[in-house]
Amino acid sequence: MQPTRRDVCRGGLFGLAGSQLAVSEPRETLEPVQGRADACIYVWLGGGAGHIDTFDPKRRGDGKNTPGSYYDAIPTAARDIQVCEHLPGLASRMDRCALLRTVSHDLNSQHGAASNLMHTGRKPSGTIIYPSVGSLVSHELGSKSDDVPAYVVMGYPNIMRDPGFLGARCGYVYLTQIETGPTGLSPAPDVSSERQKRRELLLGRLRADYLARNDDDALVRTKAEVSEQGFRMAGKRFMDVFRLNRERSSLRESYGSEFGQRCLLARRLVQAGVRFVEVSFNLNFLNGTGWDVHQDGILKQHLLIQDLDRALSTLLDDLRQHGLFDRTLIVVSTEFGRPAEFDAYGGRGHQAHAFSTLFAGGAVRGGVAVGTTDEVGDKIVDRQTSVPDYFATIFAAMGIDPAKNLYANSRPVPITDHGRPVDQILS
Repeated sequence: MQPTRRDVCRGGLFGLAGSQLAVSEPRETLEPVQGRADACIYVWLGGGAGHIDTFDPKRRGDGKNTPGSYYDAIPTAARDIQVCEHLPGLASRMDRCALLRTVSHDLNSQHGAASNLMHTGRKPSGTIIYPSVGSLVSHELGSKSDDVPAYVVMGYPNIMRDPGFLGARCGYVYLTQIETGPTGLSPAPDVSSERQKRRELLLGRLRADYLARNDDDALVRTKAEVSEQGFRMAGKRFMDVFRLNRERSSLRESYGSEFGQRCLLARRLVQAGVRFVEVSFNLNFLNGTGWDVHQDGILKQHLLIQDLDRALSTLLDDLRQHGLFDRTLIVVSTEFGRPAEFDAYGGRGHQAHAFSTLFAGGAVRGGVAVGTTDEVGDKIVDRQTSVPDYFATIFAAMGIDPAKNLYANSRPVPITDHGRPVDQILS
């Protein structure tokens, strides 16, 4: 039953009172849902990766007064598409990748606000907390298995990655130590398996007794379900995913550094049944500043680009070898790009009105670049991609209707802010 106007108003006033989502209802589909991917690896280049120094190279600048790219461009396996010279691996695999070169928004100054936008597709609201893309995928596609989480973040917890009004069921497990797994799932050394079973049994009895007397306490019921899943995830199936030493040493070397090992773990997580994995690049600043190259961090920016190239190229091959490429969507994103001009120290500022993202894998048509920027990557010449369109493309690639309405209590919330998929990159 569709909510009345009074229901909608009540949801707007009290939408945060019960954070868990009630139901979702489809509305008229704007575009055909085309996707066949059933998992997503979301590579996050936090700090603002410069598009003209990676996926949208332009004329060469001098690092001082002449605006332009910091590096030379090289041809790729896709006709008429060039990338930075430090991306030779991706260049040879560009026939499997697609570029959106004219993503655009207006949050140019603050990393946090722009990062939140590129995770939720919305600017903050005073009445509702919007869910992250990972939580939305988790909600729409559900779990593949009770033994593994639907949503994993390799990085530090942050509100931009939270489930918002979808509630705890669509939250994430976060990892900072990739070799051991989540520390919260490992029992203390003095807790034997028998002792752990007795604890779980006692907790289960207390929980059942409380819920029997408070059957309408949805918040406690949700937390109980999440807690029970946590105990299941502490089992062998999920914890074995972190045994990277079971992989061939040659493969681990091919992935490269710490970031590369996180990409390897992302493949193992998807293989185990995780729906959405975010892999954050900036846990280790190889150049001292990460992608936020305002000043002299740009002098060693090539180390970041080379690290990205090595890990991502290996990931594309590894997914294919394991039969996962055609059903795993890979997205490389950032909060904004960098202008062609250099600052007093040779670095670059922020540019949100035109920057690039990369797509590959399930449902993606390779060898395509959508959108064109001018000779220095500043102005959009054709095909602007809004943030809602960007999110609609992700959802469509995963078979999720980008025109669907969700409900926070009785308040209708479109899954994207009226975005339309970029059909040119979807097969």
